[in-house]
Amino acid sequence: MSQYYTSGQFAKKANISIRTVRYYDCQGLLKPSHMSEKGYRLYTDSDFAKLQKILTLKYLGFSLDEIRDMTLKEADRESLRDSLRMQLNLVRQKMIHWKLIEQSIEETSRMLEQQEEIDWSGVLHLIHVANMEKGLVEQYKNGHNINIRIQLHKDHSINPQGWFPWVMEQLQLQKGQRILEIGCGNGELWIAGRDQIPQGCQITLSDLSAGMVADARSRLEEAGMEADFSYETADCQDLPFASESFDRIAANHVLFYVKNRKQALSEIRRVLKPGGLFVCSTYGQDHMKEITQLVKEFDSRITLSDVNLPDLFGLEHGKEELEAYFDPVRKECYQDALLVDQIEPLVDYILSCHGNQREYLKDNDSGFRSFLKGKIEKNGAIRITKMAGVFCCRKALESRDEIPPQRKKEDIGR
Repeated sequence: MSQYYTSGQFAKKANISIRTVRYYDCQGLLKPSHMSEKGYRLYTDSDFAKLQKILTLKYLGFSLDEIRDMTLKEADRESLRDSLRMQLNLVRQKMIHWKLIEQSIEETSRMLEQQEEIDWSGVLHLIHVANMEKGLVEQYKNGHNINIRIQLHKDHSINPQGWFPWVMEQLQLQKGQRILEIGCGNGELWIAGRDQIPQGCQITLSDLSAGMVADARSRLEEAGMEADFSYETADCQDLPFASESFDRIAANHVLFYVKNRKQALSEIRRVLKPGGLFVCSTYGQDHMKEITQLVKEFDSRITLSDVNLPDLFGLEHGKEELEAYFDPVRKECYQDALLVDQIEPLVDYILSCHGNQREYLKDNDSGFRSFLKGKIEKNGAIRITKMAGVFCCRKALESRDEIPPQRKKEDIGR
């Protein structure tokens, strides 16, 4: 039988104020598990797990809105374990970050002691490192969201060949090749496709996010795959590699996020060897359409994304854009769908999106779960359309590139 605590007992046991407990209740972050007949708020031991997550995320710099989004799911054993794993990752990265700040302060102090004039470039470097704090937290929140989306596809896709092994097939890797991935995320492409990597390949994983690169490095090293990989924080619009450096380049669901896609494609073509292959993936207009239909049916005000990514770069029109840089360009579609017969993966996926869903679900979480439960019970499972694929792009043997002189220097490669 569950033990109940009043607000005062709960606050004392957690070493926080009653005011804080009531504030979290009003904000929809920590609702009491029960209400007594006299109207007293009653909390259980499982509520301490929710509180632990809230306090840790608050300490790590998340806003209350972000914490609400990340704590809507029920605090069962599995979700608590996932939460602790995410928080541990964040804490470790914070430790690395503060170590960098410590080193920068020490270097600046030594500079002030040894020089009469201040080297303001060193001071600016210190400011830059300190300002990385918010970006670090944001990137790891996004990394957590990416993991949630990947897991939904892993667990509920009907195609027995997963997406990542299929993409690896399209890369047509061969022994001894140099390979670059742009926007590597958490490195899942290489973990899922590790058996498809030929011997002697030199693989560089890059991402605009230093947090994502750290995530990928950590996961691959834990999987014992560090020997063949190097890592680079890099913008695909200005790649820090020598021209004609790579035999293969992969960009998995990246190009629709790039601000200047023409510049990015020019850079990708520049660092690709003549005859090399560039494989980039994207979505079609109907991808995951049932998810949008579900939330709209529940509450028409919900928007999961302000931007429809296939409108920016999609399967329907991406080939024409790529043909200005590569020849030939071939489109390949991945045949798959999702059959989801559980509530939690759907809730997790929806909460991981970048729209306004938390605003409308925070006060009606139970109603939304009941809505999803009814859909699943009626049909046995919710079928979700997947429309994804890749463009396989060859660089002509006789390059058409017009590379600015400053980008021809071989010493820019590392």
